[in-house]
Amino acid sequence: MSDFLKKARHSLSHILAQAVQREFGTDIKLGVGPEIKNGFYYDFLIKDPQIKIQEENLKSINKNMEQIIKQKQDFYCISTDLQKAKEINIFLGQELKNELIEDFEKEGINNITYFLNLIPMKAKESLLKGTNENYIKYYEAVNDFFQTNGYIGKDKFISFIDMCEGPHINNTQDLDSKSFKISKIAGAYWKGDEKNFMMTRVYGYAFEDKEKLKEYLNFLEEAKKRDHRVLGKKLDLFCFSDLVGPGLPMFTPRGTKIINLLQEKVENICSKYGFEKVITPHLAKIDLFKISGHADKYPEELFSVKSQRKQEYALKPVQCPHQTQIYASKKRSYKDLPIRYMESNKQYRAEQPGEISGLSRVVAITVEDGHVFCTVDQVKQEVMAMVNIIKDFFVDLGLRGNHWVSLSVRDMENLDKYIGEEEDRQICEKMLGEIAEEMNLGAIKCEGEAAVYGPKLDFMFKDSLGREIQIPTVQLDFATPKKFNLKYVDKDASEKAPVMIHRAILGSYERLLVILIEHFAGAFPFWLAPEQIKIIPVSDKFIDYCNKINNELIKYGFRSKINLDDDSFAKKIRNGEIQKIPFLLIVGEKEIQNNTINLRDVYNKQQYEINISDLIKKFDELN
Repeated sequence: MSDFLKKARHSLSHILAQAVQREFGTDIKLGVGPEIKNGFYYDFLIKDPQIKIQEENLKSINKNMEQIIKQKQDFYCISTDLQKAKEINIFLGQELKNELIEDFEKEGINNITYFLNLIPMKAKESLLKGTNENYIKYYEAVNDFFQTNGYIGKDKFISFIDMCEGPHINNTQDLDSKSFKISKIAGAYWKGDEKNFMMTRVYGYAFEDKEKLKEYLNFLEEAKKRDHRVLGKKLDLFCFSDLVGPGLPMFTPRGTKIINLLQEKVENICSKYGFEKVITPHLAKIDLFKISGHADKYPEELFSVKSQRKQEYALKPVQCPHQTQIYASKKRSYKDLPIRYMESNKQYRAEQPGEISGLSRVVAITVEDGHVFCTVDQVKQEVMAMVNIIKDFFVDLGLRGNHWVSLSVRDMENLDKYIGEEEDRQICEKMLGEIAEEMNLGAIKCEGEAAVYGPKLDFMFKDSLGREIQIPTVQLDFATPKKFNLKYVDKDASEKAPVMIHRAILGSYERLLVILIEHFAGAFPFWLAPEQIKIIPVSDKFIDYCNKINNELIKYGFRSKINLDDDSFAKKIRNGEIQKIPFLLIVGEKEIQNNTINLRDVYNKQQYEINISDLIKKFDELN
């Protein structure tokens, strides 16, 4: 983000707050209004039940902001000490700002700044014509206060004031009045704490110019069409139930088929590299997670489970600790290493209700997880194998190529947040750097992105909408084996701790399904489509021939069905297209006479006649 765009977005948040005050009055309390990715927002506390900011108000707020920008208002900064700032906030009726000052005091901040929007006093009547009377009276009192205290001269009129550290643009005329758009309203807890009261948050988009804004709005429109929550329902892939609970998705036969296909593919690839499947319980004694560190570091995310016998358990938030105990179940020799486990299983995290969304953020998450226990000398070979697994898997998904790799290392200024020994961490980072170089990954070093127990390689892909997403990861971990006192007997008969390599190829099935639904707009590749072929008879007299074809396709392992619905022929075709079935096979008199079918390629918009043997050959190549 450019320095100007950052200032512009922050300034627009103040202009938004001013527009809201002009329209609804100044009884609304001001929260905070920062710049954010793609725009800005402002939080308001509305106590008066008669005042409501609703979706239908967004256009008028947007219009008011455009008028404010055209008024060429100055952004003027004043500063004062904490005590005086508290008095100013009480005078302004903005008590929430004093809560922020208390936080600043704890941080050792001694100076408070305010940004004032100023217009010429002589233009006040014309510029504020038609504005809410409450707003005008309020700011006339504000002007008297700040003029009396010598903050501004009598030739200026304050049209808005906010306690803020900035930075801001110099004048509203620096902004393009068509480069932003007020977008939506949402609820937000004061200071981001769910224990606090709820505020009204108004969002806006903002870019360098109207063309960039238009480009982004077009992107959002396309993303809306691809929304996995909409397509998932339309394609009958998954559902939710209030009785089951939020964040607990249930997969239909069609959705389950996709997940099974993904699991089969990733496990087939991993098996070729020596990974073996394991199964671990969905819960464990809390002691397991105390040793791993999860109980202390993420206590709010753990689900506690207690039996009537008073034994305390927790649903597993990760698979790693369980798999360490499979390793620890018997004595290991250096000859046994490397040991490679893989598992696709449920994990559970107590997400905040407001953060749960479709399959993107869930409580029960199905994770494809793998761990390797090896010697230091084996680390390079094992990591390289994992990189190749990632390559093999994502080529077939059509995501490989448009990606980059992050070499995620520690934040050297905050080393206390990492576990393990410094010497081990240095070895890990050096190893991953060498691997990235030897495999020509073009990795970019990203400081502060390392996992708590060690550095990692993160693979960042771009989907069809240009969104960057992180899916696979390979992470080195010297610390966890030592926490669990894992050992192997080396050649010299001494006991040593193995290195643990964490790897996720597809991440979670839920999140990957989100990505794939939206990337392909529901039109999955042939091998992944839950229903690959739908046979549509022109009339019922051709059903016997359809059965013959269908049986042949099923014999060869294809997912094929006959449409026997009572719908019209045209509607059957339309339904097949809506359900994103890759191929529709149309059967009529001509096809029976020629011993062929009429193939309709839904993805490529082609239709032609083909014999059965050539059809099977074509499908084999796609599968």
